[in-house]
Amino acid sequence: MFVIEDERHAEHHGEFPTLHDAIVELRRRVSIPWDQAPNVAPCMSWETCGREYVVIEYDDSSLTWKELQRVRVVEISALGVRWSSGMEGAL
Repeated sequence: MFVIEDERHAEHHGEFPTLHDAIVELRRRVSIPWDQAPNVAPCMSWETCGREYVVIEYDDSSLTWKELQRVRVVEISALGVRWSSGMEGAL
C-alpha cells in the first residue's frame, strides 16, 4: 500500500494500491493552487507555509504496518511547485 503524506504537517492524504496511483493524485494536486484545498496548509502561518508531499510504501499484510520506503515527491507553496529530483517526469 502507498500513502501520500504531507511530511511538514504529518497529515495523511490518502491510500493507494500502487505508486502509480499515488503519483497520479499528486500530479492532479499540482494543478490546484497552493492556497486552495487540499494544498492550503493547515497551520496559522499558511500563507508562508506549504505542503511537502511524500509517498510512503507500507507492508500492510499484518495489523501493524511496516514502512518499506519513503520518497519525497513534490512541494507546493506560494513560491510554486518544486518537484524532487527525478520525480517531475515520474509515471
